[in-house]
Amino acid sequence: MTELQLEDLGPENASQANRLTLKPGQAEFLQPEGYAAMEGLVTPDSTWAKVVRADDRVVAFVRANFDPEQPREEFRSILWRIHVDADSQGRGVGRFAVRALADEARSRGFDRVTVLWERGDDGPEHFFLHLGFTPVGEGEFGDVVGELRL
Repeated sequence: MTELQLEDLGPENASQANRLTLKPGQAEFLQPEGYAAMEGLVTPDSTWAKVVRADDRVVAFVRANFDPEQPREEFRSILWRIHVDADSQGRGVGRFAVRALADEARSRGFDRVTVLWERGDDGPEHFFLHLGFTPVGEGEFGDVVGELRL
């Protein structure tokens, strides 16, 4: 894979981000119940939405939320969604996106990033654990709450 670049999600790349594909079985893990329930608490000024580009092609989308005033601690600095195109998985794209997110969280004064995931054979648990996230609890809908200490 060529050099990866991070850029803001915007009108010029949103349609490419919307066309990212998944491997069989992954779609059911895109949005854990805990995220769906909390979506209304995200404000535009606390959202960090980026795409990862390899050459002229969008190969991933990553969205996070940074809100130090969020009443729920696990949602203050959270990886809300990461979607790496099926053909680009296993090539360091997800690691690149999570490292960029961690750098952003650090620059905003956070000492951790959290994420929620559902367990399952085709789910993202192995990916998150491989990147250094550690399970630290369970969400109200049975999701795993993981954290990456910065």
